[in-house]
Amino acid sequence: MLKEAASESEQMEARYGLPREVIFCRRCVMSNQRPASIPEFKHLPDRRGARYLKIDGEGICDACRVAEQKERIDWRKREEELLRLLDRHRRGDGSYDCVVPGSGGKDSDYAAHVLKYKYGMHPLTVTWPPILYTEIGWKNFRSWIEVGGFDNMTFKPNGRVHRLLTRLAIENLLHPFQTFILGQKNLAPKVSLQTGVPLIFYGENEAEYGNPIADNAVSLRDKSYYTMENLDEVCLGGLPVPELMERHSLSLNDLSAYLPADARALERSPIEVHYLGYYLKWTPQESYYYAVEHVGFEANPVRTEGTYSKYNSLDDRIDGLHYYTTFIKFGLGRATYDASQEIRNRHLIREEGVALVRRFDGEFPEIYFREVMEFIGMKPERFLELCDLFRPAHLWMKEGGQWKLRRQVA
Repeated sequence: MLKEAASESEQMEARYGLPREVIFCRRCVMSNQRPASIPEFKHLPDRRGARYLKIDGEGICDACRVAEQKERIDWRKREEELLRLLDRHRRGDGSYDCVVPGSGGKDSDYAAHVLKYKYGMHPLTVTWPPILYTEIGWKNFRSWIEVGGFDNMTFKPNGRVHRLLTRLAIENLLHPFQTFILGQKNLAPKVSLQTGVPLIFYGENEAEYGNPIADNAVSLRDKSYYTMENLDEVCLGGLPVPELMERHSLSLNDLSAYLPADARALERSPIEVHYLGYYLKWTPQESYYYAVEHVGFEANPVRTEGTYSKYNSLDDRIDGLHYYTTFIKFGLGRATYDASQEIRNRHLIREEGVALVRRFDGEFPEIYFREVMEFIGMKPERFLELCDLFRPAHLWMKEGGQWKLRRQVA
């Protein structure tokens, strides 16, 4: 079994293009194994062209450099830019003038509320719901709409297909979150095309967490990120769409919810996708406090598995599996992500972050595990087997029958 796992891990290393040498940022606790976001539907099985966190010659990662830049930005001028953008799109008749995607977490709470109540916009909130709401996630979603006071359009995909694609994404990519990310990224542009509301606001740019710094240079997102041109090049669940349709007797209609917008339609439209975090200084903890005060957001009553925090990524019962699989594939778990952003925002020092990562990273998500497995139709033993097969050989070794990371943050 060990030989089989190592062989598969070596293939994964080549497929994912992970840097062979593991380097940790000297300022936060993130390593160069963190993948930068690229359109999920363009993830071919070998992830050709995948990008990863850059760490410069001084040992500082791009995300920490972005945090440095934020301290030098004139946020008053940025807000003036925002006001000009909003005035250009503002509708005097009270009809919708911007689209805010989210599911009632702290960041979408903050974005929608500040746009409506501080800047006088009329947002339409849109939601691609979690695979399986948690109790606190559903409660926070209801608070967002009822207490916050927003119209909402929720798109619930075909349950049978959704479960199938989630299971295939785990089988082929060890990626439980792919179906959610697809909807989260692709729904808002489609809604904008259908409703004629051209202004879309996401929260913070992924450059805050490790995408190339250049991605944060402007607020406007290239619309090609949300489009497709050739269906044959699109993969869902790790399979090309034509193969997926044939193998599982699916129609194009079954899969349309997961596919990005048509490139020609989106390029001809006046749609603009912006990051609110470009204009307003975005700090996750401040978004949390704001959401608690204005929208009734509630944190978990207990510590979230895999980390020390209680207010991040609470809404989906599959969240824990997602972060556990990032630990398996990249050696980076939920505590690493949380501690890194808190170090950048000066709420932790690095030594504290290292201790938290070593204590909580890789904790198995027991609470919802069997429920999720039953929901998607996968045997728990199969998931654990896949985890062993997807461990990259340069990150993991086996000692005394136990898997251990070859190198940990220090």
